[in-house]
Amino acid sequence: MQPKLHIRFEQSFGGLVCGVDEAGRGPLAGPVVAAAVILHSECLPDGIGDSKKLSARRREQLYEQLLAQAEVATGLATVEEIDTLNILRASLLAMQRAVEALPSYGMLHAALIDGNQRAPLSCTQHTFVQGDARCLSIAAASIVAKVTRDRIMADYARQYPEYGFDGHAGYGTAAHLAALERHGITPIHRRSFAPISRLLERAA
Repeated sequence: MQPKLHIRFEQSFGGLVCGVDEAGRGPLAGPVVAAAVILHSECLPDGIGDSKKLSARRREQLYEQLLAQAEVATGLATVEEIDTLNILRASLLAMQRAVEALPSYGMLHAALIDGNQRAPLSCTQHTFVQGDARCLSIAAASIVAKVTRDRIMADYARQYPEYGFDGHAGYGTAAHLAALERHGITPIHRRSFAPISRLLERAA
C-alpha cells in the first residue's frame, strides 16, 4: 500500500507551486506527455498516489477529479521531436510546455519536477527522484500525464488496429515487436529507438 501523501510538502515552499511529471519515455511509439498540476488544499481528491501503482480505473477517476478540482495543464513532444532532440530533451520540452500552459504560470513560485533533470523553465524549480511517490502534486501530475497519454494511444489503436496500442501503449512488448515484424513501422514509431532503427537498417 502506498504511503499517504500530504499537501504540507507543497505548502512548505511558501507560494504557489505545481507538480510536474511525464509519461511515455520508454515506449517505441507515440509522443511523450507531461502534466503540470497545482493542487488546492481546500479540495483535494482522496487517494492521489504514484500513477504506476494505481489501477487504470482509479487513475481515470482521479483524472476527472483533478480536472474539476485542481489547475491542470498538459504538454507533449512529438515523435519527430523525440527523434530529433533525443528522449530526455523531448521529455523536458514537454514538461516546459505543460508548466507554461498553466493559467497561473506567471504567479508560480516553483515547479516540483519528478526525476533529477531540470526543465528549461524561467521559474524556480526543484527536482525529486521518485517524486511521484514522495510529493502529492507530482503524483497528481503523473496521473494526468499517464491518462492523457493512454487516451492518445487508444486513439492510435483505432488508426492502426494491427499493433494493439490500446493494450501496450507503445511499449516494446512481445506482441508489439511481433506486429512490427509482420506489418512494419508506422509514422508514430520512434525511429531513433533501437528496435525501430534496426528494422529500418534491415529494410534499407
